[in-house]
Amino acid sequence: MKDTNPLRILIVDDHAIVREGVRQILSSAFQADFREAGDARVALEVARRNPLDLILLDVTMPGRSGLDILGELQAAQPNTPILVLSTHGEDQFARRVLRAGGSGYITKASVPNELIRAARKVLTGGRYVSESLAEQLAGVLQRGNSPSGAAHESLSAREFEVLRMIALGKSGKEIAAELCVSFKTISTYRTRLLQKLDLRTNAELVQYALREGLIEGRGGL
Repeated sequence: MKDTNPLRILIVDDHAIVREGVRQILSSAFQADFREAGDARVALEVARRNPLDLILLDVTMPGRSGLDILGELQAAQPNTPILVLSTHGEDQFARRVLRAGGSGYITKASVPNELIRAARKVLTGGRYVSESLAEQLAGVLQRGNSPSGAAHESLSAREFEVLRMIALGKSGKEIAAELCVSFKTISTYRTRLLQKLDLRTNAELVQYALREGLIEGRGGL
């Protein structure tokens, strides 16, 4: 049975077929007016001009990533929950999303009912993660430790994104074009990454990313 109050929902994903699928799933449970954005620029324009009740945000998009604009979306819609929907596993991104202020994290491999449960949870002011991640976080709290002592936890959203792209085998020019920045800017990010992670080469960046589970497969160098 659908909820009766109409919702204003923004779906941000660079794949039209994904946006359509999410729309259909949520339409089965909610009365809603949907808006869509295929990139960060359009997402921010919509968020700044329209009141919203829920934002569903992809992590990986051409240009600026979902993580990169999460803070700006929050500034534009301070009372609106942001549920991140991603192809990446929880171990790679969920904690970072929650620390950045996201209301929840769900993978695109999840069943439709889980997406509906997640949306209902964040709409009522809660946070949503899978049961397995919730258990991990509960164990961390019981031990009184931080979620992770890994060096990459200190990286900014953009630094983290550049790390993953280098580790996936993309060249500096490719990364610059995809993120819409200069090659010099990417070189600066690479230098920061090597310093912060105490590494020396791209090969070591790849090894680090694989070891920490930040990428799912290895690209070329």
